[in-house]
Amino acid sequence: MKICIVIPVMNKLQFTKQCLDDLNHTIDKTVEIIVIDNASTDGTKEYLATMEQIQLISNSSNKGCATSWNQGIRASNSEWIVILNNDVRLSKKWLDNLIMQANENSIDVISPGMREGELDYNFNQYAASYTKKMKNAFRECTPSGVCFAVKNFVFTKAGLFDENFHVGQYEDADFFRRCKKLNFKMGITGRSFIHHFGSTTQKHIQARFKNDYSTKNRIYHREKWKIGLIQRHYERYREQLRTIYWSRKELLLYKHSLLEKGDCGKMKYF
Repeated sequence: MKICIVIPVMNKLQFTKQCLDDLNHTIDKTVEIIVIDNASTDGTKEYLATMEQIQLISNSSNKGCATSWNQGIRASNSEWIVILNNDVRLSKKWLDNLIMQANENSIDVISPGMREGELDYNFNQYAASYTKKMKNAFRECTPSGVCFAVKNFVFTKAGLFDENFHVGQYEDADFFRRCKKLNFKMGITGRSFIHHFGSTTQKHIQARFKNDYSTKNRIYHREKWKIGLIQRHYERYREQLRTIYWSRKELLLYKHSLLEKGDCGKMKYF
């Protein structure tokens, strides 16, 4: 079974180094790694050029998430494509357990459990305890755009990412809507665990752009799917209720939730 990991990057070299180091220690050597560099200026491109274990795609300008993801997908013929942020820490067997859960339960798009925020805890120890307690936890829900594995045939039926979304944001939500419409099974599993520092690249890009691409993407997304005010409020309220139900149930059963966030020394559960 062939697996490919696609990672778009723009600057933030320290996160990319940590991510690739984690990959080196947590995945099999047969897994393909494609890194798309979007015109980094901090030495990222030069560093990536020295990495023999990856396939590097270098763009002369920032192509954004959707285009970068599509570049990686088109460059691979793997059975599974994993879309991954660079600002993450990856635990032991995160990929093996993620794909195992998907294959055993016929899941087409799947994300790992995740804790977000500052890395102010013992990551390896926490990850081992988390996955042991959460091995039976699964939500059939929208995956996380931070890290999600997709069976390649899903792209054949649902299409690739919509490149009309500028730079980043909403391209994953748009893709997940298409998958849901086609009745692909999606979800999040507690068998696998990662840490996410929290949209570091997006924050960096937003500081450089004078135009509000996030607002433009939101408007495009709503117009594309004809999402009016009533539907937006309905979807938001429904998602909030479902999240409360899932997180409380998981806390009761496992003392964790599939989505956690450290905030000023306090843990929030989603």
